[in-house]
Amino acid sequence: MAITFDLFGTLVRATTPGDPARAVADELTARGVAVPDDWGAAYREPHVDAPGGAEVPLPAHVAAALRSRGVDAPANAARRAVVAAFDPDVETVPGAPGAVAAAAARGPIAVCSNCSVPELAARALVRADVDRALFDAVVTSVACGWRKPDARIFEATARTLDVPPDSLLHVGDDPRTDAGVEAVGGRFLDVADVPLTEFPDWLEGG
Repeated sequence: MAITFDLFGTLVRATTPGDPARAVADELTARGVAVPDDWGAAYREPHVDAPGGAEVPLPAHVAAALRSRGVDAPANAARRAVVAAFDPDVETVPGAPGAVAAAAARGPIAVCSNCSVPELAARALVRADVDRALFDAVVTSVACGWRKPDARIFEATARTLDVPPDSLLHVGDDPRTDAGVEAVGGRFLDVADVPLTEFPDWLEGG
């Protein structure tokens, strides 16, 4: 058995901007990008035609939104602005350190997280009170290209861990996304049913 954890809402709670469009606009302005007057509308519009289940990286969306208004962001300004706008304060969920340690004692473990912002998951893990070194892999939708509940993110995680997909036990807080592991034959454990504080005992009993 390999154990994977959702990150946001499961292992950590991370702050996000109350007004993402404004936060990104402020960071673009700080980098010399001329933000269009109707940026709020441009930010909310879809600009990247992606297949079902695919992740659209937020920097790609931001760059496309700017282009839709005739603005070209120089170099990697869109990426740097997005990363800065979503620089998180992190709170570790009670029981997370013990749950991660218990899982690592049983076999390979990974983070499997929906996240459209580059570097956000890594920063959150560094700032969390969990032992990052215990994870064999960190798989995010922005890196692998697919969002939970799409089966392909779970398949990618299994490949990274070098295990069959049906061996995955995925621990998460959102059945709408995390239960997608069941499509590859894996098992979903909802932290609403087994909180992380109880997970080591549950794992021992299982």
